Amino acid sequence: MSQRHDQHDHDHEHDHGHDSHDHGAAHSHKPAKAKSHDHDHGHGHGHHHHGSSNETRLTWALVITALFMVVEVAGGVISGSLALIADAVHMLTDSASLLLALIALRIAKRPADALFSYGRARHEVLAAFVNGLALLGLSVWIIFESVQRLITPHPVVGETMLIVAALGFAANLLSFLILRDGEDSLNLRGALLHVLSDLLGSAAAMAAAVVIMLTGWVPIDPILSAFVALLIVRSGWRVTQESAHILLEGAPRDLDPDALAHELAAAVPGVTGIHHLHAWSLTDKHPVMTLHAVLAEGTDRDAALGAILQQLKARFGDVHATVQIEQVACGERCGEPAPLKA
Repeated sequence: MSQRHDQHDHDHEHDHGHDSHDHGAAHSHKPAKAKSHDHDHGHGHGHHHHGSSNETRLTWALVITALFMVVEVAGGVISGSLALIADAVHMLTDSASLLLALIALRIAKRPADALFSYGRARHEVLAAFVNGLALLGLSVWIIFESVQRLITPHPVVGETMLIVAALGFAANLLSFLILRDGEDSLNLRGALLHVLSDLLGSAAAMAAAVVIMLTGWVPIDPILSAFVALLIVRSGWRVTQESAHILLEGAPRDLDPDALAHELAAAVPGVTGIHHLHAWSLTDKHPVMTLHAVLAEGTDRDAALGAILQQLKARFGDVHATVQIEQVACGERCGEPAPLKA
């Protein structure tokens, strides 16, 4: 991320008077060119390169998926196979999910501005959340249709079903391989899960076609379709849960605020206490943190601040941290809001 000023909603970090107690807040409004240790701006800039790589991969996967979707719709109608029709609907949602992921990736590359001071990386998380919900909704639809097909069986042309399913498997496998080697992100993971679910759907359709051709047992088609849908539910729920946690400003999963406060106090010379520690995430790769650090008398402020930021970066990587330095713990003067009661 580029250099920018914090404009987050943790108002308690900034509302109290700066002359009410002796401190040096790591939140500064100095010009970017001024020498300052106020922020850890050592964020990696290789993200743009990887973003371009993911954009290319998403574009190719979208083209392949959209083109073959037409083939599979025709094959499903001709053969009468629910597995193929379900897979065609899968590809339709896949095309939409890939397009959504691609749009979100392009928006996320825009630089920060006054309206989005942290940039637009959250659009990728939002796209992952929508894609996760789409996977869950799609799974419910397939299971419902499978039950209907078990109650009222439909004739299926096994040969046509096998040919179209095999072509679909090849197309989905190609898309999966293209996306698999991209830079890991929640957005790409959501798109990849759509393609993976389609790959499993094509495999199930091929298996069902072989069984129908050998035995004539048509119920295998909806049974395998429902089985694949159940597999998709788990992955869809995971992506939805992870993205919702970020959108709701949840702390990073591997962060224990109390443990981190004790760790920083023990690791940085002169730090007697850490309090008002808050953490959330812009994306699954970009944690954000604010905290107050109390220093012993005579401690070098810049050295302590630099050491704290180095500890945070070593622990969390590309973290955007705002550290307020205090000589005496601010206590109630910090304006820490009381916990909301249910």
